[in-house]
Amino acid sequence: MHDGSGRIIVNQLSKRFGSVAAVNGLNFTVEPGLVTGFLGPNGSGKTTTLRMVLGLVRPTAGQALVNGAPFGRLGEPAKVVGAVLEAQGFHPSRTARNHLRVCAAAIGVPDQVVDHALGSVGLMDAAGRKVGGFSLGMKQRLALAVALLGNPQILVLDEPANGLDPEGIAWLRTFLRGFAAQGRAVLISSHLLAEVEQTVDNVIVISRGYTAYQGSLDQLRAGQRSRVLVRCPDPGRLAEALAKADVLEIDTLPDGRLAVSGAPLQTVAETALGAGVPIYEMTEEKADLEQVFLRMTSGEYSGGQPYGQPGYGGPPGPGYGGPPGPGSGYGAPPPGYGPPPGYGTPQPGPYGPPQGPGQYPPAPGGPPQNWGGR
Repeated sequence: MHDGSGRIIVNQLSKRFGSVAAVNGLNFTVEPGLVTGFLGPNGSGKTTTLRMVLGLVRPTAGQALVNGAPFGRLGEPAKVVGAVLEAQGFHPSRTARNHLRVCAAAIGVPDQVVDHALGSVGLMDAAGRKVGGFSLGMKQRLALAVALLGNPQILVLDEPANGLDPEGIAWLRTFLRGFAAQGRAVLISSHLLAEVEQTVDNVIVISRGYTAYQGSLDQLRAGQRSRVLVRCPDPGRLAEALAKADVLEIDTLPDGRLAVSGAPLQTVAETALGAGVPIYEMTEEKADLEQVFLRMTSGEYSGGQPYGQPGYGGPPGPGYGGPPGPGSGYGAPPPGYGPPPGYGTPQPGPYGPPQGPGQYPPAPGGPPQNWGGR
């Protein structure tokens, strides 16, 4: 039995493989109606955590609950959670449609659902093609179609943008946000930070198996101070003038510029003018998600400061858990199958991109009988 909340709750989740602590006391919640990004460097414990959430790895301690119950106790798990951990497991000689028919039979949903799922991920024109000729991006879409067969409340996706071209990434962003707009939950892991910043509402950052941050992107950005970068002929004299004006957070970058934190650009400019220091260049730099992420996880492998820029910024705002305690990449899509006409354009279906905020076009003729979902 489960509570139908569409929520994932992870409480003090830990996993050790022998002497290696892969995950250490993770705590986070994935809420319905939101896209949550699960971020961390390769080897930080992301995939292990997702596998514990999905009941594929037994935790050493703690628990992961889906709809208030461990995944293994869900009566019809495919109708609660749709998951893609790897875009693999396809028979190369089987067509995309037949692959989905096999998966639909396995979870007890009718064949009519198959074409809805194919259309939702933009693969209807490739439904009769053998999967062995698919590019990595098309296999990612097919794996997502499998996850959608049960009409799930929750999507759990591990690196879903791998192999997608820019158009495909834009499509995925629209799809995930539309899925969440229906009141469903989305959890995606990624190290493609720039893309995640445009897609997610909340972020969970882990490093060395610990939770480094959980909260909204707005909270994360609000906790970051900007800094003013100044190029001038006499940085020493400008630094002295700034110190007299009680601006004390000043660093010298490797290229000779001054990095001034804790003061607006106008203050720095007026101080330079008063001190008679010519300014060759002055810019205000705001930290983006990638810079914040690198600061939170810096030193996981090298122990160094990111970008060789000491002293840049403070810890993130609300939700920051402090520095973590101690202790797959893909190549380009293979040549071969070229996208058929119409590939990448989702067809009308129960999961198609919204026509308006949170509004989805109904499937032709309405949902199939005995759909089996909600």
